Amino acid sequence: MATKAPSPVKVFPDSSLEKQVYSFVDSLKEFIPVDNDRNRLSYGLVKYMEGNGDAPDILVKSTKVEIANISASELAQKLSGGIGKIK
Repeated sequence: MATKAPSPVKVFPDSSLEKQVYSFVDSLKEFIPVDNDRNRLSYGLVKYMEGNGDAPDILVKSTKVEIANISASELAQKLSGGIGKIK
């Protein structure tokens, strides 16, 4: 039985919205320890910034990310402030 090669990963330029959001959320490792949680939250934030998703305070609850060393409302404030700088 043969295994196919994995799908290629699309690398975004440093100036792209996606790269900036994913990098910002990745910088919050101490508050969101699980890699997949950070990726899921980043995806939701990109959609929000494109006008298609929920606000950060709703995303923190709906994505069910594991939060450490901070409350959910404080994390939502950090996310709002961080994405405000990206716009």
